[in-house]
Amino acid sequence: MGALTGIRVCDFSWGLAGPVAAELLALNGAEVIKVESLARLDFSRLFINPVTRKNPGINRSPAFNDSNLNKLSVQLNLRQPGGLDLAKRLIRICDVMVEGFTPGVIQRLGLGYEVVKGIRPDIIMFSTSGNGGAGPEARSVGYAPLFGALGGVGHLTGYPDRPPSEIRVTMDATSAYTGAFAIMAALVHRRRTGKGQHIDFSSREAITCLIGDSIMDYTMNRRVQSRRGNEDEIMAPHNCYPCRGKDEWVSIAIGNDAEWHSFRRAMDDPDWAREDRFSDQLKRWQNREALDGLVGKWTASHGSFEIMDILQKAGVAAAPSYTAKDIYCDQHLNERGLITQVEHPELGVRCTFNCPWKLSATPPEIRHDGPLVGQHNDYVYGDLLGLSRKEIEDLAASGVIY
Repeated sequence: MGALTGIRVCDFSWGLAGPVAAELLALNGAEVIKVESLARLDFSRLFINPVTRKNPGINRSPAFNDSNLNKLSVQLNLRQPGGLDLAKRLIRICDVMVEGFTPGVIQRLGLGYEVVKGIRPDIIMFSTSGNGGAGPEARSVGYAPLFGALGGVGHLTGYPDRPPSEIRVTMDATSAYTGAFAIMAALVHRRRTGKGQHIDFSSREAITCLIGDSIMDYTMNRRVQSRRGNEDEIMAPHNCYPCRGKDEWVSIAIGNDAEWHSFRRAMDDPDWAREDRFSDQLKRWQNREALDGLVGKWTASHGSFEIMDILQKAGVAAAPSYTAKDIYCDQHLNERGLITQVEHPELGVRCTFNCPWKLSATPPEIRHDGPLVGQHNDYVYGDLLGLSRKEIEDLAASGVIY
C-alpha cells in the first residue's frame, strides 16, 4: 500500500515534465491513467536511441517506459465528436488531472479548470508549462533547455570564457519533482479543507528556485553572478581534477584548514603543500589556479575511485565523475534499491530508477512497466466507467478510442 493508494489521476500530459510528475504519484500508490491517442502520440514514445534504432516501435521506447512506470494507458482522441464527453466521464472519477498543453489549448479543447471543476468540484488540476498560464510569455515555446535558460541556471553553468550551458533532461526532471510536490501539497490541503484547486505551474519558475542565492545577491548587493566553472566563492581546492585513465575525473572540495591538513596527510604532505601561499583558506583561494594545477598533478597518478577512497577515509569530500555505467553499477545505489529491474513485454528486462525517496510505512514501489498504447482500454472504459463491450467497440469504430 503506497502513501497515495486510493488516489486516481488522469494524465493528459506528454514529454517528460508532466509525465514524470504523474509517475512519482504512481510510484507512491496512485492509480494513474495516461490518456493518449494514435492521432497524437506522446513524443517520448518516438525518441530515437540505440534500442529503438535497432528495434523501432511506439511501444519500444526506453524513455517512455522509464517515465511512465506503474501507469495505465487508454486511447482517447479529444478532437473526435464524443471524445470530450468520454474525457469528462473519466475526469469525474479522478482526484487529480495533469495536463501539459501550451496555455490556452486545454481551454479550447473544452477542459479548462472551470469546466473540470464543474464536473468534479474538489478536483486538483495541475497545468504544467514553460512560463505559466498567464503573462506576456505564457504562449512561448517551453521545453527543457528553455527552462534552464529562462530560469537562470544556464547562465550560471559553465566556464567564464564560454557561452552559457544548454541543460536538457535534468531541467524536465527538476520541474517534475517540484510539480509532484505541489500536487501532494494540494492533496493534503484538500484532505484538511475539502477543497480542490488549480495549480498553474511554471517550469521556468521551478528552475529559478534553484538559484536563490544568486537572486538574493542581486537583490541585496546588485551583483550579477555569472559562470565560474567549478570555482567556489570560499573553498579551495574546489574543482574537478584529471585522474589516471581515459576521461577519468574526480571532484574535490575542501572547506576549512582542518580538511586541508587532512588532505595534505593523504597526499603524504608534499613540499608544495607546505608553502606559505597555501597556509590558510584565504591564501589558498587567492592562489587557487596554481593550487589546482598542483592538485591535478597528484590526482593524475591515481584512479578516480582510488582518490575517492583515500580522501573520504581522511575526511575530505571527494567523488568521481560517474559515467552512466558507473551509476548503474554503483554498489551503494543498488543496495539502497534505487536501481532496479523491470520486465517489459517488448523491451524485455531493463534496469531503471526506482522512486528516489523511501517511506517506512508506505514504501514506494514499481508494480509494473510503462504501458503499451491503449493497454488498459477495457479496464478503464469497461470496469471503471461501466461501458458495455458494444459501446467500447462503437467508440473505437468512430475514432474516439483511437
